[in-house]
Amino acid sequence: MARYTGPVCKLCRREGVKLFLKGDKCMTKCTLDRHSSRPGQHGAGRVRKESGYAKQLREKQRVRRTYGVLERQFVRHFDAAARRPGKTSENLLQILEMRLDNLVYRLGFADSRAQARQLVNHGHFAVNGRKTDIPSFIAKPNDIISVRERSKGLEYFKIRIKLLAQKGVPAWLRLDLNALSGSVVTIPSRGDLELPFDEQMVVEYYQR
Repeated sequence: MARYTGPVCKLCRREGVKLFLKGDKCMTKCTLDRHSSRPGQHGAGRVRKESGYAKQLREKQRVRRTYGVLERQFVRHFDAAARRPGKTSENLLQILEMRLDNLVYRLGFADSRAQARQLVNHGHFAVNGRKTDIPSFIAKPNDIISVRERSKGLEYFKIRIKLLAQKGVPAWLRLDLNALSGSVVTIPSRGDLELPFDEQMVVEYYQR
């Protein structure tokens, strides 16, 4: 499976905002707090006025990098969103939020989406009782995402139980701490999501 393996702090510096690609570490040890300029030899050079296209591109990159999706897969998600009834921008966010790796992250089983993706790849989770190791799997309302029985005894999940007891989950999800599982109550609306970007500009980028 193709994935980005470079330094993630450079992505935040390039986009000029915290994308929280390292989870809670971004709150205390953020390179962006020390180096606000773009990465690279000429990152601190003269800042040029961005064109409309450049702004749309940067917004698209922010969304794509936040969810850790490569371009080809992101385009597929956009095409699926465009085919659905309703606003394409909101449909796109809903598809990204309903990905299995994102749900594992939102439920608190991982500190970042990258970590969640690795846990899913290694086969630690099941959807509705069936092992699912595809991070891009799109869940539906009432689906149950659970840690597999063979994985519950791992030291990682034993520690995770203590951390989960101190964290909350979004209102559109439900967490069962005793069963180490979570369920999708409903598909989130834009108002349920606190995200630092304008997804409408992503639509404008692909429809230009």
